[in-house]
Amino acid sequence: QVQLVESGGGLVQTGDSLRLSCAASDRSFNPYAMAWFRQAPGQEREFVARLRWSTGTTYYAGSLRGRFTISRDNAKNTVYLQMNNLKPEDTAIYYCAAGLRLLSEDYWGQGTQVTVSS
Repeated sequence: QVQLVESGGGLVQTGDSLRLSCAASDRSFNPYAMAWFRQAPGQEREFVARLRWSTGTTYYAGSLRGRFTISRDNAKNTVYLQMNNLKPEDTAIYYCAAGLRLLSEDYWGQGTQVTVSS
């Protein structure tokens, strides 16, 4: 069973940047894609970004494109989410997910809290 461990969340101010990390416990893990989702209080979990592992192709929620960047380190089996110009509405628990096929999320991390103060 692969475990995903997120880190990098915290409390920041409007306009600041944060980089989240998600490491897979199994170095030989070869997912179809890894993704980030987020869930704000009282709201449903929403898609943030996805990276197809074999090609590096990236996909973003339209509203976040340009401020958020998903990237990876193959050697570390780690995916990152660089978040710039953070806004209070970005406050949420951010979850990492890994899928074994197109648009599937088969493994989830425990989540990391991001809080943006105004």
